[in-house]
Formats: sequence, C-alpha cells, structure tokens
Amino acid sequence: MSTTIRSVTCLPLRLPFDHGGPAPKFAGRVRTTLDSCLVRVELDGGLVGWGEAYGAELDAMKAVFAGRIAPLAVGQDATDRALTSSLERVLHNMGRSGLVVHALSGLDIALWDLRGKLEGVPLHELLGGARRRVVPAYASLLQYYGDTALIRRNVERSLEAGYGQVKLHERTTESVAAARAAMGPDRVLMVDTNCAWTADVATDAVRAMAPFDPFWIEEPLWPPEDIDALRALRAATGIPTAVGENASSLHELQRLVADRAVDYLQPSAIKAGGVTALWQLSMRCADGPVQLAPQSAFFGPGFLATLHVLAAQAREAVVERLYCDLSFTPYAHSIPFENGAFRLTDLPGLGASPADEAALAAFAQSTT
Repeated sequence: MSTTIRSVTCLPLRLPFDHGGPAPKFAGRVRTTLDSCLVRVELDGGLVGWGEAYGAELDAMKAVFAGRIAPLAVGQDATDRALTSSLERVLHNMGRSGLVVHALSGLDIALWDLRGKLEGVPLHELLGGARRRVVPAYASLLQYYGDTALIRRNVERSLEAGYGQVKLHERTTESVAAARAAMGPDRVLMVDTNCAWTADVATDAVRAMAPFDPFWIEEPLWPPEDIDALRALRAATGIPTAVGENASSLHELQRLVADRAVDYLQPSAIKAGGVTALWQLSMRCADGPVQLAPQSAFFGPGFLATLHVLAAQAREAVVERLYCDLSFTPYAHSIPFENGAFRLTDLPGLGASPADEAALAAFAQSTT
C-alpha cells in the first residue's frame, strides 16, 4: 500500500456543550462552544488518518493548513517519523510556538494514526506496547465563577458518573472549600487557576487553599513561564505545582523539566508537537522528580493520542477528561469509559474514527 500523502485537510468544528453552569472562559473569552480542528490526512491508496490541532482561532488555523502545512506535506512519506520536525524547521521563520506548532501537532497525530493503521496495530504498540490497558480519569470541571452551589452540584455529579478525582477551574478559597466538602477528605482534588495571579500575590492566595488539601495548583502565575517565581511559590507554600498547557514549544517544556520548576508537567498533544513531543517528554520524565500529567481537555484524536502515551509510558498517570456534554460527538465510537477509567481497545491507530464523514463535513462547514 502506498504511504505517500495525497491530501491534508483541516476541518474546523464548533461544538455547543453543556457543563451545568454559565458559559465559561477559554483563552480569555467567554465561550458557548468547544472549538477544535480535526486534521484529515489521506494517502494515495485511500487510507485516512486523523489528528487534532488546537482550535482557539479556527479561521487562522484553517489558513495555516491551506497555505503552509498542506503544500509542504502532500507528496511526503507518511511513515517518515522525522517529517513533522523537518517541517518545523522549514517553517521556523513563522515562529517555533503558537499556530504553526499547533498545526504541526495535529498533523503529527494523524501521521501516527496512519502508521498504526498501516501496520495493523494500536498506537501504543508503536511506542513499545501498553504497560496498562486501563487508564483512570479525573473529571476536569469548567468554570462556575465561584458559585459554590454549582460547584458542589457538579462535583457530586462527576463522582456519581464514576470519576474518583476532580479538578476545579476556580480561583477562590470558598470554591475549593465547597468542592472539598462535596468530595470528602480522601479523594484527590486539583485546582487550576488559569494563570490567575502575579508572583507578589500568589503565595497568600495558594496558602489560603492549603487547608483543603489541593493535590496540585495548576498554572497559578502570570506569566506562566516565570520559572523563578514558580520555584519560589512551591518553596513558600509546599503545594505541588502543575504547568505546561500554555507552552507550545518542546524546548520550553524541556526547560521546565531541566530546571525542576514544576512537579507535574502538562504538555498538550494538540499544542506542543503531537504524539512525538508527548512521547519525548514522557521518556524525559520517566524516573525523575517531574511527572508527566498531560493536559487533555478535548474530545477527539488529541485525547486518544494522550491515552495511548499514558498507557505505554513507564509511570502510571491519570488522564484529564473535560466534564461536559457535547451536543454533537464527532466520533461514532471511541475508547470505552467504565468505572472511572478508559479501557484501550485493540483497534489499529488511535482506535477510533470520526462519524460519517459527509455528516462531519457538513457540520464543520456550517460552523465556520
């Protein structure tokens, strides 16, 4: 079967959702949809692989694929594991983070999906095989703006749905206290503040949450890459930190590990370089003081790619699952969720494909 790339297409999706509260903020803006860019790569023989790129700016992402990524990728060998890194070098004058790397991340995931399909094996087999077939998940709640009644209600709902661990996207001590009261003392509670504080006020804010035993404080600082301030905050509070979602450069993420600036490293497969970058970081964190805990608050190929990496890596980890209901699910089937965990299948590649492509294309077109 031919392994030559015939076409690369970006399908922007805008998916309405319900999370049991008012519309939350993403990337600084109130959102009523979850935006995503599916990446479709087709080979000369007709085989199709799927990836996912960060969708904060759908029009810009579509333009990057049409004007840069597709012309460079078409005609290349999909089995070449150095392809995305070579394209990154060609495109380096457009920046080594941000939109271009986000787009290359989606391409990289699709190429790994194709490689698994070509060999007839699940993605994790290409990474050395699954060390575990079941990956536990935590419920990543969206923002409820400090409404403690909504926080309690949705924490309770997530526990009833089978999740054993919960993450808040809140900034107040009262919010953390409400979640802890709903969960009891023994369950893991994480807090993501979305870069809430500057270094001069962060220490007092984090210390105020300490009585409620947060497992980690995620992205406590603005700017998020302030390594010296991150280390100082951890030393002052004794609470582990988790950072990396907003680092769309493998080199920036590697520096966080090398400098031991965080306890949990949170690269995003759809931002930081796809499966290739995620696996490199996993090996870097295999036995050191920094543990890999990828950001995976999405529902498509990026989430599935993250699952395969966590199944294959040396250390056990819990996968992030965004806690909301989508009005349209782009995948006809996916890896099953049972008893608070995802169970890998033996299907080749990522292990799932989108729903009927005609319906998907029509939906994608209607959202742009």
